[in-house]
Amino acid sequence: MKSPYAKTVGYELLHAARLHRARSAQLLQELGLFPGQEQVLTLLAAQESGRTMGDLAAELRVRPPTASKTVARLAAQGLVERRAVDGDGRVVRVELTEEGRRRAEAVEGVWGALEKEACDGVDGKDRKRIRKLLRKVGSNLGAQLGAAPGEDEPDDED
Repeated sequence: MKSPYAKTVGYELLHAARLHRARSAQLLQELGLFPGQEQVLTLLAAQESGRTMGDLAAELRVRPPTASKTVARLAAQGLVERRAVDGDGRVVRVELTEEGRRRAEAVEGVWGALEKEACDGVDGKDRKRIRKLLRKVGSNLGAQLGAAPGEDEPDDED
């Protein structure tokens, strides 16, 4: 017997998110990465001069110790380097190594493949509508948590 909850948007959203994360884990494993690590590599690749630990934590929407742990694991793999800013040990800038840059490029391929798999049979117009609806759901939930309106709403170009 199915739960009445199974007929809610929340159930389907959670189910799809879990499957998406599991599939991304499979694909990222081929690159020697775990879910979450690819986001750090992608953020660092987008900004040539690197980012501070505080910037990374804010962009990832995680607490600084969580970002620090992820960066430490990536540094142990030789994918990122940490450097004190102007000799001040309190401010650390994180930059990609050459191998980290190669891995970040490979992540783009993983995300492209995952998008293709997830949206197989969904046309461009419907994909745009799904993104818009998910942003609305996120905005509604964010408002309940005290997030500023539009804080997490990227431009929708396609």
